[in-house]
Amino acid sequence: MEANSRSTGRLPAAFLTPGSSSFMDFLGEHSPELLPGNRALPVVKGTFEAPHGTTIVAVTFAGGVVIAGDRRATMGNMISQRDMEKVFPADEYSAVGIAGTAGLAVEMVKLFQLELEHFEKVEGAQLSLEGKANRLSTMIRGNLGMAMQGLAVVPLFAGYDVDRGRGRIFSYDVTGGRFEEQGFTATGSGSVFARGSLKKLYRDDLTQEQAVTLVVQALYDAADDDSATGGPDVARRIYPIVVVITDEGANRLTGEQSSEVAHSVVQHRLEQPDGPRAALL
Repeated sequence: MEANSRSTGRLPAAFLTPGSSSFMDFLGEHSPELLPGNRALPVVKGTFEAPHGTTIVAVTFAGGVVIAGDRRATMGNMISQRDMEKVFPADEYSAVGIAGTAGLAVEMVKLFQLELEHFEKVEGAQLSLEGKANRLSTMIRGNLGMAMQGLAVVPLFAGYDVDRGRGRIFSYDVTGGRFEEQGFTATGSGSVFARGSLKKLYRDDLTQEQAVTLVVQALYDAADDDSATGGPDVARRIYPIVVVITDEGANRLTGEQSSEVAHSVVQHRLEQPDGPRAALL
């Protein structure tokens, strides 16, 4: 049928069949083998290692939310990539950061972006932030089979809720369990150390600039104690990816802006290696 569609120039019947506004449901009905969770894994003898990405942090502030990630990917005890991108815009008012098996995580993000775009085109309106968080939860649950075989994906989702007029953060577990976080959170191998840093420095009245500095501080602390997390790499000019989401939409900091914040944090750490002990100054 596909060959015939190509020869006639017509769309396959699947594209003309009424259905739900979910692109995942469309794939599940017409090409289920294309869904990541439905793919058969090859039989591998011995230990199998795939690149993993960590660490992701997020912080809310009065005008929205900031989500950021380090750039290191590891494979076992080796660094597999120093400049991996782990934070991506999901749509105009949200972003997702990935931790876990890198290849599957990036694929899941792309599918999530397509899911949101498909819904908007079909329905003529955006999903609510709550709805977006639920769609991502469903996608993670669909990957449970691979997660049970060691190929887990654990993202962090953040966005600006236009209905409530504030930033919100959602974390997940490998089963697709969804949890709304208050103020701040972190995921990935360095999350324990990043969360400790965030807990120490977070305030309810943070400005956008302070929130941006805070996430970089947290990533620095995570890298200080977790070998899988990469800190600002001044020599190679590799800095954390930071996305700020407000009522004006999602805005990724430029390399120059991220560099400026990272250099400021590094400079202060030369004087205080363990970082500030109270609220941001």
